[in-house]
Amino acid sequence: MRDKILGIASEQFSQYGVRAITMEDIARLAGISKKTIYQEFKDKKQLVKDAFTKVLQEDQYVLNKVMAGEDGVIEHLVYTSKIVRERFANLNPMALLEIQKYFPEVWKMFNEFKEEIIVTDIVGVIEKGKRLGYFRPEINAKILANMRVDQISATMMSQSSANKEFSLLTLHLEMLDHFLHGIFTEKGRQAYLQKQKSDKITQGIETV
Repeated sequence: MRDKILGIASEQFSQYGVRAITMEDIARLAGISKKTIYQEFKDKKQLVKDAFTKVLQEDQYVLNKVMAGEDGVIEHLVYTSKIVRERFANLNPMALLEIQKYFPEVWKMFNEFKEEIIVTDIVGVIEKGKRLGYFRPEINAKILANMRVDQISATMMSQSSANKEFSLLTLHLEMLDHFLHGIFTEKGRQAYLQKQKSDKITQGIETV
């Protein structure tokens, strides 16, 4: 029941914003009473934190599993591209603004995850890709990892600015394209394009 509540909560918060979704809404969608929710979670603040914690933990688990493969680099790029596409396609920018303003504990958790997990993950991918000949050997993995994380952060917060000409997904794809073609060797570029074409998870999506 707890996992069911967390799954519904994270989906609803991401799609409609954190403040717009009430505990009553979550209970109704879960087919339970509001009292049952309060037996699992002290209040909405805890539910918001636990819901997004679960999402981050799931993403981290899958990324670690992908990287543990014999190669892992190209698979990692394809998978993370798919994940970000899905996140941006369903993400209401208002949710991020509300978390930043009204749920500082959760916002701090996001930033710590970004700095401690994502940057480390990207550094590992780049270094492994350099050893396998997919990425240019002279690039600085730590600098580029931080640059990529800054790109993602800027994209996610872009809708808070006056410029709303482009969607989150469009901005992400453009930045990802620029990033990848800046670090790929020809071997890496061809391997990535081939993987995109053959992998079922990217069918129907334009290659970068």
